Amino acid sequence: MTTFLPEGKQPVLRIVPMPADTNAHGTIFGGWVMAQVDIAGSIPAWERAQGPVVTVAVNSFVFKEAVYVGDLVSFYARVLKVGRTSITVDVEVYAQRGRRASRGEAVKVTEAQLTYVAVDGERRPRPVPDAIAEA
Repeated sequence: MTTFLPEGKQPVLRIVPMPADTNAHGTIFGGWVMAQVDIAGSIPAWERAQGPVVTVAVNSFVFKEAVYVGDLVSFYARVLKVGRTSITVDVEVYAQRGRRASRGEAVKVTEAQLTYVAVDGERRPRPVPDAIAEA
């Protein structure tokens, strides 16, 4: 189902998969998509934590459509919840295929929720700074 990219939002990551990223069926390997989702999700988590984070859970991950070589894949991520040391992030992934890419038409290919933990220099959990402290 063709849709349009989320209006007024900027992707945290955009990438075009290459032939080396394909599986035995000729579509993009799911593990490649998962790795990009993890990178995309870590960006707002890192910003909110004001420092390093590590992935501790993939709460949900749904593949809705295949991704193909040459698709322009855009990853949109936003913080859903902040705990004492953890940050849960929602990631939506859209693929713009061929000639549709220039018109902003896309297919939602994946959605996921991941949880990250803020860590200190010794990779131990640390408190996430208060949102008020950011202002």
